[in-house]
This record gives sequence, C-alpha cells and structure tokens, in this order.
Amino acid sequence: MPGSSGTGAVTRNTLRQQIADALRDEVLGGRLQPGQEFTVKEIAEQYGVSATPVREALVDLAAQGLLEADQHRGFRVHEYSVADYRGIIEARALVIDGMFKALDDGHLGLVDEPDATRIPALLVGVRRRGEEAQRAAGAGDLTVLIGYDLRFWRELSALFGNPYLSDFLHRLRVQSWVCAVQHLRRMDDLRGELWADHTGLVDALVRRDTKAAREIVAAYNAQSLAVIERMAGE
Repeated sequence: MPGSSGTGAVTRNTLRQQIADALRDEVLGGRLQPGQEFTVKEIAEQYGVSATPVREALVDLAAQGLLEADQHRGFRVHEYSVADYRGIIEARALVIDGMFKALDDGHLGLVDEPDATRIPALLVGVRRRGEEAQRAAGAGDLTVLIGYDLRFWRELSALFGNPYLSDFLHRLRVQSWVCAVQHLRRMDDLRGELWADHTGLVDALVRRDTKAAREIVAAYNAQSLAVIERMAGE
C-alpha cells in the first residue's frame, strides 16, 4: 500500500542519514583515521542495522569526498593532502566571496528583506553559534568547535537565500575539517591555534561592511592554512 511503503521509505532514509552523520562524526572525531578500511557488514554489525541503509550511507559519504569505495575491499576514509587542503580553502573562499558580492549587488536573501531593520535580528541566532564556536576555540576544544562552526556557517549561508550555494559550502567545510583534524588532533594544546572571529564576521555583515567581512575571511584562511602547513612540515 502507498501509505505503508511511504513510511518505510522515510524510516530507511532517516536511518541512512543517521548512519551517515554518525560516521562523519567518527571521521571528524579522529576515531576513523585517514586510510582506515571497513566493510558494509562491519558497520552494519556495529550499529545493529541491516546492510541496505549502511551501504546507502557509505555511498553518500563517498559522493561527498569523505570515503573512497573499493569494489573488492569495501570503503576507506579518504586521505587528504595539504595540497587538497589548499584547494578546498581556495574553493570555499570563492563561494563565500560570491555570497558577499551578492550582498553588495542586492541579489540575495539578506538584502531582499522588505524591512532592512530585520537583518540584525536574522543574524542573532547565527551570532549565538559564533559565540559558542569562539568559546570552544579559545578552550582548544576541537570537537565542540567543529560542531558549532559547521552550524554557524550553515545557518549564515542559508540567510543568503540560495540552498545550492549553502549545501555546496557546507560540503566544502566538512571536507576542510576532515583534512584538518588529522593534523590538529596531534597537537597537545590547541588554544590560540584555532580561528575565533565568528562574531566579528557577523558584526561586519550587520553593518553591511563586506570589505571588513572579506578581510576577516582572508585572515581566517591564511591562519588555518599556516597551521596545517606547519603541522605537516611544509
């Protein structure tokens, strides 16, 4: 029956997403290391579920660039190089700059608000995420920082009114974190090493000062790349 099959599809898709999210967190948490191999059966047994949603979740993560599929050996965590990280940083910088240009040109959501005074209100929630991210960065708590940082950028980019742009930026940011954590988690103390100017960026956008916003993002990218290059010995 259509009703029952629809419910089953929703349940399976929800489980598929839950498994994908859990495995992504395993990679970001450093519990699944770059190059580590595993099979659909192993993951299904680990989570106590059937193979179908696991296989679908792994295919999704492979499409996102977090895993690599091997026809005979299953899947393995993708190993990103420093050159990959530079490319990801460049790509996400271009996307973010495109958002700022759209704001300058008056083409996207933030400037389509009929009442311009609502813009600061729309950014209140984003700023809260930024404050939490900054606290985690100051404490050197990488796990908490990644969670809030991804939410911060996801919610900020969503305000520009283009879901395709928002989804693409989120994918780039996940990839950049996956690449970075393999180096950052080797450091004993991350305090002072992690970018913590989320609220400064929000404040610049509230003022519609895209010049200052661009400078903040450029400094962020330069700092992040310098840390990873230093840790990788390049």
